[in-house]
Amino acid sequence: MRNYLQFLWPHILCFLLFMSVVLIHLVETKSTIEPCSSAESCPSLLSYLLPWDSKLSEIATRFNVNVSDILAANSVFPITPSSSHKILCAKSLVKIPISCPCVDGIRRSMSTNYTVQAADTLASISDGYGGLVSAQQIEIVNSINDTNPLAYGSNLVIPLPCTCLNNVNNGETAIYMSYVVQTGESLGSIAAAFGTTISDLENANGLGQAKVDPRDILSVPIAACSSATLKWYNESLIVPNGSYTLTASNCIKCTCAPRDLKMQCFPSGLDVPCYNLHCKGSNLTIGDEYVEHSKTGCNVSQCVYRGHRGGKILSSMMNSSYLQCPGEF
Repeated sequence: MRNYLQFLWPHILCFLLFMSVVLIHLVETKSTIEPCSSAESCPSLLSYLLPWDSKLSEIATRFNVNVSDILAANSVFPITPSSSHKILCAKSLVKIPISCPCVDGIRRSMSTNYTVQAADTLASISDGYGGLVSAQQIEIVNSINDTNPLAYGSNLVIPLPCTCLNNVNNGETAIYMSYVVQTGESLGSIAAAFGTTISDLENANGLGQAKVDPRDILSVPIAACSSATLKWYNESLIVPNGSYTLTASNCIKCTCAPRDLKMQCFPSGLDVPCYNLHCKGSNLTIGDEYVEHSKTGCNVSQCVYRGHRGGKILSSMMNSSYLQCPGEF
């Protein structure tokens, strides 16, 4: 009998290990679902924990975004022809910028597609997206069942989480990032990591108590800069703090300073054809300023970006007077 049990024991262990993996993927994790009725999309972020070493170009393809947009969201500059070949190590945390539309009455991104590979399972595909989408969600959205099984070469829609919440947090501009909770994390540690508060996380996610479990997906508010008050022509931008975005055919780079959440725009310096980078009647380039000291303080003239129209970059001069000159505050 003992010899028989010794023979069976390795097989029992393998079965138990298999069942534990199955159960992990059957457990439905919590995530924030935002009802919506507007046809408008908003900017959103995904916090992606790389499951394996990946080139930036591979990550961009995985999420159907541009390499330059990933670099901007993670404040990596300059952008060079070799940027797409940069390899990021497994377990690196990468911010993925996505558009968050209203689909069937809820906010979610449906623009990512995946081609099934030979050894794929629903669980392995879910793991490839860092747990941002569950195996069950992929199965339901793509109507996978016994009569329509997962097949090599087939094209899947990957539903990804996103929230807009009017791009506001406590009355201030914000972009919401979908974040997968890791083992050992708490609301407090997540809030500290992303410069927010436990209260803000509870409110954004409708949590009745300050408790989260591994693989839960939280909407994390990230303070951001908005162009809403800058009098731009026919263009609106929201830039997460500590990052940048490219606009006007990549000619203009707009950053969001983490301290004062003030948007600043200036020529990107990238190797692209750009025109009208100077303010009319001035030698100043967009983003430049001229400070003139006076007996009562100083006058500041700035060449500011005002948007773009029909391939033309718009700008204007802005004049301000201060009792103390910039840099003396």
